[in-house]
Amino acid sequence: MATAPSVSYSITVRLEVPASGTAVSELTTAVESSGGSVTGLDVTASGHDALRIDVTIAATSTAHADEIVTRLRGIEGVEIGKVSDRTFLMHLGGKIEMSAKHPIRNRDELSMIYTPGVARVCMAIANNPDDARRLTIKRNSVAVVTDGSAVLGLGNIGPKAALPVMEGKAALFKRFAGIDAWPLCLDTQDTDEIVAVVKAIAPGFAGINLEDISAPRCFEIEARLREALDIPVFHDDQHGTAIVVLAALTNALRVVGKNIEDLRVVMSGAGAAGTAILKLLIAAGVKHAVVADIHGVVHHDREDLVDADPESPLCWIANNTNPENATGSLKEAVVGADLFIGVSAPNVLDGADVAAMADGAIVFALANPDPEVDPAVARRTAAVVATGRSDFPNQINNVLVFPGVFRGLLDAQSRTVNTEMMLAAARALADVVGADEINANYIIPSVFNEKVAGAVAGAVAGAAKAEGVTVGHSTPAPVQ
Repeated sequence: MATAPSVSYSITVRLEVPASGTAVSELTTAVESSGGSVTGLDVTASGHDALRIDVTIAATSTAHADEIVTRLRGIEGVEIGKVSDRTFLMHLGGKIEMSAKHPIRNRDELSMIYTPGVARVCMAIANNPDDARRLTIKRNSVAVVTDGSAVLGLGNIGPKAALPVMEGKAALFKRFAGIDAWPLCLDTQDTDEIVAVVKAIAPGFAGINLEDISAPRCFEIEARLREALDIPVFHDDQHGTAIVVLAALTNALRVVGKNIEDLRVVMSGAGAAGTAILKLLIAAGVKHAVVADIHGVVHHDREDLVDADPESPLCWIANNTNPENATGSLKEAVVGADLFIGVSAPNVLDGADVAAMADGAIVFALANPDPEVDPAVARRTAAVVATGRSDFPNQINNVLVFPGVFRGLLDAQSRTVNTEMMLAAARALADVVGADEINANYIIPSVFNEKVAGAVAGAVAGAAKAEGVTVGHSTPAPVQ
């Protein structure tokens, strides 16, 4: 699939050109003939003989950006100055900061914010620990916790390299839900140590967002923390993805006129995201699903599952899907399917595979940046296509979910998060797209739709209260 120039690889080149002649038009021609895109051209200084120009260019990769700069150097009369990578500039010094909510201008204000006045507040919390939610940042704070073992599609790059992603996550929490989120990148990949550290820091937070922790450890870490803590623990890579998929599917079914109970679902990928999607779809009514991984279709008699741990995620999949105990490959499984969901690897299907699906087929090819099947090819025969990319319609993006989910959990002072809340979030997100708006290319709202976070938050808070899992209820509902 051809790659288009992207703002992710955007550079600004400062250069000087002769004031007369054709140098300026040659700049644009050189960039475009090299496959780049000029997105801005600003004259920042002018003299009788020369112009200083900042040219902003979108490229397809770092190497491509270097090639464009080299091409610009070859234009007669052009002198290249500073070349700035705009993405790196945005990350310079980090993307978030802490700021005080009250000024400290004199001794009176210092005495109330810090000693001696703060001691009174400390003792109030010591006498009633639940007051920590009312009198401290705990009420609006989420810890974004990672060990750097499964960062984006980059793999196990460690906690320091994971920090830019966690900062970005924290910035999104603030932008879309007004939540103060704090990146915590742990220098350990030992399950016991991670659980112990998160338990130890939990008193300062009202929720824990687990992020970019590799499977299968992420399952155990989440389960143990949910059992140990009295605040919600949410692994966004699993459950955020699952909620958005279910919301998109809800509206896709409205487009094609099918019922979720009647679907034949085929999924590629049996990792954390795939397992969570599968569980939520089953809770929503899916009856017939088949999952394939790198070894083919998951079934009871597959050689690697015969002696596997019965508590493993893969065994759970074998026990809860594939009622006909089908075998074979993904390509064989997808024949006649109503819905394909890919959370695996690029280009595992082609146009012929999509054409072999049922009439009114739905394809969610979510591998990023390169999907399981070219979306443009899939759209030739599928009724609805969604991806994880921002340059195609129907982007399945977790940003649609996690800010609103945590806003609802914090507003309700929930002690946990469970399946009913996730189903409520998915319904609310789907309903943001009105009946007069929905079509094959618009089944999920934009991340910048101002209704999204509030709708999701309200649904989650309502479900938390209905489930009896908020502060003040002594008997939380079972965690699912």
